[in-house]
Amino acid sequence: MLEVSLSHQFDQFRMDLAFEGEAGSITSLFGRSGTGKTSVINMIAGLIKPQSGFIKVGEDVLFDSTQNIFVPPEKRRLGTIFQDDRLFPHLNVRNNLLYGAHASTPNNHTITFDSVVDVLDIVQLLERKPSNLSGGEKQRVAIGRALLSQPRLLLMDEPLASIDVQLRSEILPFIENLRDTFGLTVLYVSHAIEEVIRLADKMVVLSDGKKAAEGDVEEIMSRLDLHPLTGRFDAGAVLSTTVAGYEQDYELASLTFAGGVLRVTGVNLPKGTPLRAHIRARDVSLMLERPKGTSILNVFEGRIVEISDEGGPQLDLKIDIGTPLIARVTRKSFNDLGLENGKTVFAMIKAVAIDRRSLGGTTTTTR
Repeated sequence: MLEVSLSHQFDQFRMDLAFEGEAGSITSLFGRSGTGKTSVINMIAGLIKPQSGFIKVGEDVLFDSTQNIFVPPEKRRLGTIFQDDRLFPHLNVRNNLLYGAHASTPNNHTITFDSVVDVLDIVQLLERKPSNLSGGEKQRVAIGRALLSQPRLLLMDEPLASIDVQLRSEILPFIENLRDTFGLTVLYVSHAIEEVIRLADKMVVLSDGKKAAEGDVEEIMSRLDLHPLTGRFDAGAVLSTTVAGYEQDYELASLTFAGGVLRVTGVNLPKGTPLRAHIRARDVSLMLERPKGTSILNVFEGRIVEISDEGGPQLDLKIDIGTPLIARVTRKSFNDLGLENGKTVFAMIKAVAIDRRSLGGTTTTTR
């Protein structure tokens, strides 16, 4: 369990922030650049001493201004992964990893070299130098080095920011496995909403050093009032689903959720696999009657429960289909259809609109 309560005056803003991270889970600090995310990481790591507050991991107090406690960084048993890999260029991968093991406490070796190499799939890289690795491979090695220091908490500060979009998909599955394989508590900083949706169990949304919201990913993404902070372009609901089947002939998967069955393309996973599906508001269309003779495979009956009208040419509507769904419509369509709170509508989502980047966030049932 991570417990944080911090107050600190920076040049550009004042930080007043309190949040918790559950043991064995991934908590994401999300917000735009300059909102204080990295500063929080540096305070927890001991690189910045807060002016007041406390930081607690499990039963251990790392910082408490009222008791004058400040544990030095090297004694906190935390693993930190930055935007750049910070590998030693003169050492091969094996020795970079072993450096992390040498930095650990001798009596606390629960994460083994072999298990790290296996989970991160880097056995073929062990004799290479960092200069001969791709960006994604370097970050996997950096994660391995941090794991072998036997951390009780893993701090990840925008670990994919310096990697191009295509290579990010190379490392995301490995980060997904950390929580379940090693039981680690992870604090993950990002301003990329797709990363957060795929990886995190919980979100803490920051704005100018303050906590704007804290909660489950599904809950946060369904809040219309947070769209200015979570990003209007990718705004939309996140559905908790389970793989129910796969039609090989059409490469079409069926995902069950509280509102029915969602059909998506290109996802062939074992039956029962839990997945999050990010349905962007811009990909949802509305009709007043159930459509006939349409190519759209996903049609859900629901009721409008909330309307966000910021005075522009479009509005966002929250629709209850058994779980929240967000639809974005033009003001003209809103007026022509006579849409209002309480009105029954049929929400339509193309199966092809939900790509692999929109699916992820597998959760374990053993936690």
